[in-house]
Amino acid sequence: MAVVTPIRPFLWFVDRAQEAMEYYVSVFPNSSIDSVTYYPDENLSEHFEGMTGKVINGEFTLNGTRFGCLDGGPEFTFNEAVSFVIECADQEEIDRYWQALSAVPEAEACGWCKDRFGVSWQVVPAGLDLLQQRPEQIQALMHMKKIVISELEIA
Repeated sequence: MAVVTPIRPFLWFVDRAQEAMEYYVSVFPNSSIDSVTYYPDENLSEHFEGMTGKVINGEFTLNGTRFGCLDGGPEFTFNEAVSFVIECADQEEIDRYWQALSAVPEAEACGWCKDRFGVSWQVVPAGLDLLQQRPEQIQALMHMKKIVISELEIA
């Protein structure tokens, strides 16, 4: 029986939901693709035109958090108004996630990055609030792309 979570993120991909699920599961520990349903034959409905074999409903888990997704076509795309926060235990973990997820250098700022699917992530140290106590720390953070904990500690 599936665990029910009260709020579950759901991602609309243009046409790469399967690829995204497989990639994210490879990046995050404690992750799995739980189920995938594909669009039926496009001849069944005009709504399915060009979608045969694409994901109509994907269920996956990333580090214990359940997600849903689909291939919905180009009507909607991701933007920075929504992002997912990854609280990291140390600099090594920040570096690992940043290396895996950051694919759009011009979107990098203050620990935010965008992956190859257009999804925005905040790769931050756990307890970031404690590293933003002084104006000097906030100023240092504003000039960073990937967060470097040691630089915030000495600011």
